[in-house]
Amino acid sequence: MDFPGFSLDMGSLKQARRPDPAVLYDLLILGGGPAAMTAAIYAARKMLKVAVITRDFGGQLLETSDVENWIGYQQINAKDLTSKFEEHVKSFDLPVAMGEAVARVEKEDEAFKVTTEQGKIYKAWTVLLATGKHHRSLGVPGEKELLGRGVAYCATCDAPFYKKKRVVIAGGGNSAFTTAFDLMKVEAAITMISFSKGWQADAELRKRIESYEKARLLDNHEIVRIEGKAKVEAVRAKDRKTGAEQTIACDGIFVEIGLISNTAMVKDLVALNPQGEVEVDCSCRTAVPGFFAAGDVTTVPYKQIVIAAGEGSKAALAAYDYLAAARKI
Repeated sequence: MDFPGFSLDMGSLKQARRPDPAVLYDLLILGGGPAAMTAAIYAARKMLKVAVITRDFGGQLLETSDVENWIGYQQINAKDLTSKFEEHVKSFDLPVAMGEAVARVEKEDEAFKVTTEQGKIYKAWTVLLATGKHHRSLGVPGEKELLGRGVAYCATCDAPFYKKKRVVIAGGGNSAFTTAFDLMKVEAAITMISFSKGWQADAELRKRIESYEKARLLDNHEIVRIEGKAKVEAVRAKDRKTGAEQTIACDGIFVEIGLISNTAMVKDLVALNPQGEVEVDCSCRTAVPGFFAAGDVTTVPYKQIVIAAGEGSKAALAAYDYLAAARKI
């Protein structure tokens, strides 16, 4: 999340006013993506005593290249859109705990206690969880060892490094094909590997990649190992029908096999669905009074930036209504 007088530069964000553990806030917002940013604006406009706790700023928005479905723009670069959000919130002097990951959220009597992995404790009458999701890993040998040395999860961040190189993409959905499109722009040779039989991406995305002469598509295959010493050198894949294995020489691999909800810190507090998402009603309320959730971390369908932003505003207004009814403000 961005705050007044600070750019997206992490060095300057570290100088932002930090939350005070001695203060009982009206609302603590956990997260730094579109839902959290919008919630912060609405909470500030309602004159709530609000603070934000987030590991980083921007959320999944910064892992996207271009946005083509934000109202008012036929197309806008994701970083530019984030900057637009930044400009909107600059006038609000909100304290932020940047670089602090939330370890646990508990309710004590009428208030909530938020403990970070850094050992800090913050308290508030209400909490809004907007922590989004993170990338699912393959869980194969070589993945962790070669992370940052050819193993990547963000094409927006790393695709330019693979100009005219050989790249494997793990996954068969929209995110995998969007990654392939980003790599196509830099003339990379692409091998797409899907665990499932067939492909789950939208037809238009598939058409773009299937027509690319440097693309090879392997469905119903399992990646069993990532090979390399100082960097990624090859991927070992197994045909799930025949059991036959092959080594695919490459300079890198992008893992795009889905997302996992960032809800471990609240699994003992609120109800989660089988996908680990927080169950909410139409006002972003959970079954725990005073605890709200918004964005991709919730059961609300259609994970889109515009929906996350709308849900963030609803959650902030619902928190305000809750505080007013409980006479906490």
